[in-house]
Amino acid sequence: MAVRMKDIAADLGVSLVTVSKVLRNKTDVGEKTRRRVLKRVRELKYQPNMLARGLASGKSYSIGLVVPDLVHTFFAELAMGVSAGLRKDSYQLILASAEEEPGLECQEIEHLLARGVDALLIASCQNSFAGFKSLLHAKVPYILLDRFLPNLKAHFVGTDDVAAGRIATEHLIQLGRRRIAHIGGEVISTSLGRLDGYKKALSANKLPFRSELVVTRSRLEEAGVQIGEHAMGDLLRIKRIPDAVFCYNDLTAVGAIHCLLRNKLRVPEDVAVMGCGNIRLSEYLEVPLSTIDQCPERQGAEAARLALSMIAQERRPRAERFLVEPKLIARESTMGRAK
Repeated sequence: MAVRMKDIAADLGVSLVTVSKVLRNKTDVGEKTRRRVLKRVRELKYQPNMLARGLASGKSYSIGLVVPDLVHTFFAELAMGVSAGLRKDSYQLILASAEEEPGLECQEIEHLLARGVDALLIASCQNSFAGFKSLLHAKVPYILLDRFLPNLKAHFVGTDDVAAGRIATEHLIQLGRRRIAHIGGEVISTSLGRLDGYKKALSANKLPFRSELVVTRSRLEEAGVQIGEHAMGDLLRIKRIPDAVFCYNDLTAVGAIHCLLRNKLRVPEDVAVMGCGNIRLSEYLEVPLSTIDQCPERQGAEAARLALSMIAQERRPRAERFLVEPKLIARESTMGRAK
């Protein structure tokens, strides 16, 4: 028979309320009592009955996370951070992928709302907040991750993408590169922000912006390698090829490097390549990749903290904006091999 909270309380001679408070990490329980309860919980391998807990509280103790691509390591690491942040409060994370399709994203949001999730975390592929109508009517707390939507007053956790683009481009400029190209995305806030940072760095260093050095494509998350390779091929066909390229993300940069090597060009001697995202394999590539670290697990942990805080409050707090400062990670694709 499953162990119940009342069994633990009777066994230790404490109240059911005390056991409940310990399991919910409440602070108004003495440390000695807390340790006794947790020790007995471990010994008996107690698992809370989430269905009963939900019926009593009116909550599902689950939070939905909608991402544009489950395969991309950035979103996988983001999900890891969210899951770790929710685990200590016995919340379950439910994952859904929109596959970069706004219509599918709306369907996934509807399905998660139908499951009664207590909050939603969304890395949206929408172009406007029109697709959020059902969510706004549902009055379920939600947080935008990685990508924000203009004119939508929502909580947001992500990276300062303008700073990411500026830092990446300034790194290439400091290495003496002057014809710096950019392979970027379209429409979404992350690509627009990184392009803006690229332009700001050029302007601050009195370098001209050349439209022929900017190639934009859609669907860079799930098809980044192929798109990066094709886009780099386009840049190699212009009259004066670039001496460096800042790519929207690491997968795009991997494709760009593959194209350069296939065309007998050296990285970074002929063309330096910069990514963004710092995926886990970046340092183990054929040419270890210089990139911008977005700290996705930290973003996920912050989103979990904010979601739990919103669920606990009866009144919705004013929209918060939490930005993780991007960090330069310089490797061989821009710096060359150490002598």
